[in-house]
Amino acid sequence: MQNAFMAKAIELSLENVRAGRGGPFGAVVVKDGTIIAQGTNQVTSTNDPTAHAEVVAIREACRKLGNFQLTGCEIYTSCEPCPMCLAAIYWARPSRVYFACTAADAAQHGFDDSFICEEIQRPISGRRIPMVQMMRDDALRGFEAWARKTDRIAY
Repeated sequence: MQNAFMAKAIELSLENVRAGRGGPFGAVVVKDGTIIAQGTNQVTSTNDPTAHAEVVAIREACRKLGNFQLTGCEIYTSCEPCPMCLAAIYWARPSRVYFACTAADAAQHGFDDSFICEEIQRPISGRRIPMVQMMRDDALRGFEAWARKTDRIAY
C-alpha cells in the first residue's frame, strides 16, 4: 500500500503542474490504511506562500479528524519537506513521513530552500530580513495569562 500512497502524491504533483495551479508538489495523509486528506502546492494560485502541499494536506486532515495533531497518521509527499513544512509536520506529530524527491532534486529545478536553513542558523541580528524585538514585557502578559488558564489544551 505504501507505493500506492506515494504514487498518489506523485500523481497529484503532476496534475498540479498540468492544471497550472502551482508547483510540482503533492502530499497525502493516511490513517488506518486510508487517504484522509490530500494537498497540492497552491502558492501561486492562491497567493499564499504557506500553501505548500504538505501544509494543505495537514490542514485538511486536521479538519477532518477534528484534532490539531495527526496521531497515528502517515504523510506521503512527492518531495522532501522544506523547512516550513517540516516544522508543520513536527507540530502535527504524524507517526511517519515518506518522501520521494530530495531537497537537492527540488533545488535543481528552481525550488531551492537552502537559504532558509542558513537564515535559521544565523543570529537574529544577522538575518537578511531585519527582525526587531519590541514590547516584550507587554507581550509576556499573554504567556502569563496562558500559564494561569486551568482549562488550556497543551500542545
